[in-house]
Amino acid sequence: MDEQKRRYLSTIEIFQDLSQKEVEQIDQAVTMSTCRPGRIFYSPEEAGEVLFLLKQGTVQLYRLSPEGKKLVVATLGKGAMFGEMALIGQGMHNLFAESISDCVLCVMSRIDVERLIREKPQVALRFMESMAARLQDAETQLEDLAFKSIPARLATLLLRRAVEDEGEGTLSGYTHQDLAELLGTYRETVTQTLNELKSQGVISIGRKRIQILNRAALEELQTS
Repeated sequence: MDEQKRRYLSTIEIFQDLSQKEVEQIDQAVTMSTCRPGRIFYSPEEAGEVLFLLKQGTVQLYRLSPEGKKLVVATLGKGAMFGEMALIGQGMHNLFAESISDCVLCVMSRIDVERLIREKPQVALRFMESMAARLQDAETQLEDLAFKSIPARLATLLLRRAVEDEGEGTLSGYTHQDLAELLGTYRETVTQTLNELKSQGVISIGRKRIQILNRAALEELQTS
């Protein structure tokens, strides 16, 4: 397990500038844990005392409106980190972090992260790059919410999330409610838009499966 953990740590972007010996030192400050779907890692305005490094699985960062409407801010996969904003005194800004599949994580305490950043400037730089990328993604999402119609936003989501295969691409494992939460809208609106795209021959719809039949039409729609 220790050797497996060290191999994983050496592949994480924020540690890629470190030597093998330095990674081995970090290994002593990192614990590994597993969890099932539905684990809440933190909720709004918590102080945040640990940094999470996702080795396996999927984690959602999301907000809840006063009425309980869910807006997914980010969906994180293998290699992602989260919890870093709290470690630099920024709080969670009304964010929840929740596992949506079985997960394997490496966890570092605030004290160990702060010491690492002080001692390894290259790690601090990687942290900044990671947070800048997360901010850019958030700004793009905000721009889409502000300026794009629901059909355009849905087209963009399908094109980004569809896994390429021999055809035009397939989006699997998402319910209409999942898509609504990613788009910041209502399930009924997503269902209506999907049915319109289906009737136009742009997509086909199965159980938790959407097949893109006309990529050019979606690319045109996402700019409308």
